[in-house]
Amino acid sequence: MSETQQFEPLAPVVQRFLQYVAMDTQSAEGAENYPSTEKQKILGKVLVDELLGLGLADASMNDFGIVTATLQASPGVEAPTIGFIAHMDTSPDVSGNDVRPIIHSNYQGGPIVLPEGNVTIDPAASPQLNGCIGHDLITADGRTLLGADDKAGIAEIITAFEWLLEHPECKHGTVRLAFTCDEEVGRGTLHFDVAAFGAICAYTVDGESAGEVENETFCADLATLKISGRNVHPGYAKDKLLSALKGGAAVISGLPANEAPETTEKRQGYLHPIHFSGGVEEATLRVLVRDFEEAGLERLEATLEGVVSVVKSSFPGLGIETTIMKQYRNMRPLLEDLPALTDYAMEAVRRAGGEPRLSYARGGTDGAMLTFKGLPCPNLFAGGHNFHSKREWISVQDMELAVRTIVELAILWGDHPAK
Repeated sequence: MSETQQFEPLAPVVQRFLQYVAMDTQSAEGAENYPSTEKQKILGKVLVDELLGLGLADASMNDFGIVTATLQASPGVEAPTIGFIAHMDTSPDVSGNDVRPIIHSNYQGGPIVLPEGNVTIDPAASPQLNGCIGHDLITADGRTLLGADDKAGIAEIITAFEWLLEHPECKHGTVRLAFTCDEEVGRGTLHFDVAAFGAICAYTVDGESAGEVENETFCADLATLKISGRNVHPGYAKDKLLSALKGGAAVISGLPANEAPETTEKRQGYLHPIHFSGGVEEATLRVLVRDFEEAGLERLEATLEGVVSVVKSSFPGLGIETTIMKQYRNMRPLLEDLPALTDYAMEAVRRAGGEPRLSYARGGTDGAMLTFKGLPCPNLFAGGHNFHSKREWISVQDMELAVRTIVELAILWGDHPAK
């Protein structure tokens, strides 16, 4: 497709998105089974049937709920196989059950008041709204998240594949897709078979603002604190009872206020307690550790241990055992050795009519883990905002731009196969 060719309306991307968000696919923290919730597979089966209906004959879902399919190369095109990836699950943080999307046509600025739950989406807290004047916006109704993370990515990938199937004059190489489970709980690539996927690179479609291409993510660890106290009948507890709950609360209170998610931005890291449970005798506290550099992780973990040391001295006899689990690492060093991947993505945004911006993700994607498994994966915008929140929203026009970007990227790789 040339830069001047008219691109017809993409109503199917909206229709697909509204269908997908109506299905509850929330993943679950701490589950032993994979995927963590079987309902993710229900959407997977719907997607397989849809892909087969489009003519992607190898569309299938494996035992782990991962959906894959192949768009065969145009006749005569010899180019490396590339892929596009999105995830089916939504965040455990906010309910994704009975999502009722609302389309706000021709947004003209100002706060968006949702009909349920006393929820308002305010440009003061979501300044990206100021760039979407005249757009058609989609939100939930205030009771649930929307599910743009990452059902928008799924809808955009499938719509792009459909467009390429309907326009054989636009030549491309072999293009693969994959839709994963459990990305939101950090296990999206646990059973992803890179060799079987058969691509030299892929693009996750899981970012936010229109035009953004992300070539780096946080480095991430999870700190788990097992806190041991001493329970005694409270009527006879003087100088005997030692509360694990109070010890854990003291750790949370002792974390530096200027190194929390709500007080940091850009390339600043943070410590973020996400789960605290238990009783007087035993309690468990989980803390996310995030920074763009591994040295930053080590510094934050040392800060956490310093807080723990102070708490233990304030609660003589309290036991606190800290375990650090490595989650993922910044993919930038590996992607910098493969500049064509991000260069093509930036050019695809430009050809699609957008303004490309190289950026970074203050979070993680399946692509970060896949990059270290041998499948380099920059991240493309999907158009959503306020993920994991009842204030989640997405622009229809930005979704359409994402579809055009995926199409252009497939064509670029077919025209100019990078080595």
